[in-house]
Amino acid sequence: MSEPKVSINRKELFLSACRGERTSRLPVWMMRQAGRYLPEYREIRSNHAFLEVCKTPDLAVEVSLQPFRRLGVDAVIVFSDILIPAEAMGLQLELGDAGPNLPNPVRSKADVDRLKNFDPETETGFLPEAIRRIVKSVGPDVPVLGFAAAPWTLACYMVEGKTKDGFPNVKSFLYHEPKTFRELLHRIAEATIPYLKAQIAAGAAAVQLFDTWCGELDLDDYNRFALPAVQEVISGLGNRVPVIYYTKASHHLLHAVAHSGANVLSVDWRVDLAEVRKSLGPRIALQGNVDPAVLLGPHDKIRAVTQDTAGALGGQGHILNLGHGILQNTPVENAKLFIDTGQQALYEDARTAAQER
Repeated sequence: MSEPKVSINRKELFLSACRGERTSRLPVWMMRQAGRYLPEYREIRSNHAFLEVCKTPDLAVEVSLQPFRRLGVDAVIVFSDILIPAEAMGLQLELGDAGPNLPNPVRSKADVDRLKNFDPETETGFLPEAIRRIVKSVGPDVPVLGFAAAPWTLACYMVEGKTKDGFPNVKSFLYHEPKTFRELLHRIAEATIPYLKAQIAAGAAAVQLFDTWCGELDLDDYNRFALPAVQEVISGLGNRVPVIYYTKASHHLLHAVAHSGANVLSVDWRVDLAEVRKSLGPRIALQGNVDPAVLLGPHDKIRAVTQDTAGALGGQGHILNLGHGILQNTPVENAKLFIDTGQQALYEDARTAAQER
C-alpha cells in the first residue's frame, strides 16, 4: 500500500484537524474517492451491480481500499450509498449508473406512517461488517469514515423518487403538509441515529452527513425544517466521534449550518474558506473545497489551486478535500497529483505562492 510522504499517524492527524487544531500537514481525502475514475473499480463493476457491491462486504471493502492503495489518501470512507436507509425503511430502491430511483415515493401521511425503523445490524449489517474489515485491514493509524444522508437530502429522494431540478414534489409536500413533512424528517433522523451508531461501533473514526440538496432551501425553510432534523441526528450521536456536515450551494445558509452541532463543516468551491473562517470563527473546523472540475485541468492548475486551498487556513482545523465528489472522467494521475500536492503543502509556501500569482 502507498505510504504517506512523512511518517505520521493519519488517524491522529485527521482527528486533530477535526478538533480545530493546527496540524503538521493537512489530512487529504476526496468525496467519492472510490468510484468510476479508477480502472480497478470499473473492473469490479463490470461484473457486479452497484447495490451488489454495497451489500457484499468483500466487494465493498475492496473498492473502499482502492484509493488508499492507489493514491495514498489520509482517510478511507466505506463504500456505500446514502439511499441504503431508505430501502431499510421500506422503500423499493433501484440504483445504477443512470442514478437512483425509488418507484414508490413518499407523498402522503399514510406513506410516512408506513415507514419503519430498522435494526442496522440486522437489515444493513453488510455496512458495519465492511467497516470492521476495513479497520482491520488498514490498522489503528488510518481513520475509517462512515456516512449517511442528512434527513432533508434523504427526504428529497424519498419524496421525489429521483433527482429532479428544484424538487417540485418535495417543495409541494413541504408547503401543503408541513406537519407531515416534519414527521418524515423526524422519522429519517430516528432511523439515521442507530444507523450511524452501528458504523461508529464497527470502528468508524468519524462520520459525515451529506446534505447535498439543502441549498435548494431558503434560510427560513432551512431553519424550520432541515436544521432541526440535522441537530436531532448529531445530538443523538452523543459526541462519540467527530461529525462532518457537508452542504452544497449553501453560502446563504452557513451561519445557520454552523449551529448544526457538527465538529466540521464541509463546503463546496463556491465559498472562500478564509472568509468562512473569519465569519464563523475557529470553533468549527472546515473541510474542502477544491472544485472537482479543477482535476480535469493541466497539472500546473491543479497544483496552484491545491496549494492556494491548502494555505487558506494556515493548517488550522482544515481537512483538504474537494467541494463535491470527484468526477468520473478525472485522470487517475490528476487525482494523485491533488493528494500529493495537498500532503506536501507547507502553509507559508502556499500563501506565498498565492500572493505571487
